[in-house]
Amino acid sequence: MNKQLFGIECPGCGTQRAIAFLLEGEFFEAFKIFPAIYTFALFFIFLLLHLLDKKRNYTTVVIAIAILNGIVILVSYALKMYSIT
Repeated sequence: MNKQLFGIECPGCGTQRAIAFLLEGEFFEAFKIFPAIYTFALFFIFLLLHLLDKKRNYTTVVIAIAILNGIVILVSYALKMYSIT
């Protein structure tokens, strides 16, 4: 919808297609569409561990992966926007 309204993709564009490619085993295609898919998946794995395993504290790991994921999203978005123009 963002692309239709403003003419540019949003930073999260391609997430659903990348998840579908991952589930189909198309790992390189998933990365090409949304480079942050692997840090995104890692984030949710550790978030799930944090919620289920109360004996260990995963807070710092979850925060670190969230920051890394944000950086990957922003850098890949900037590279995508730079290559379009």
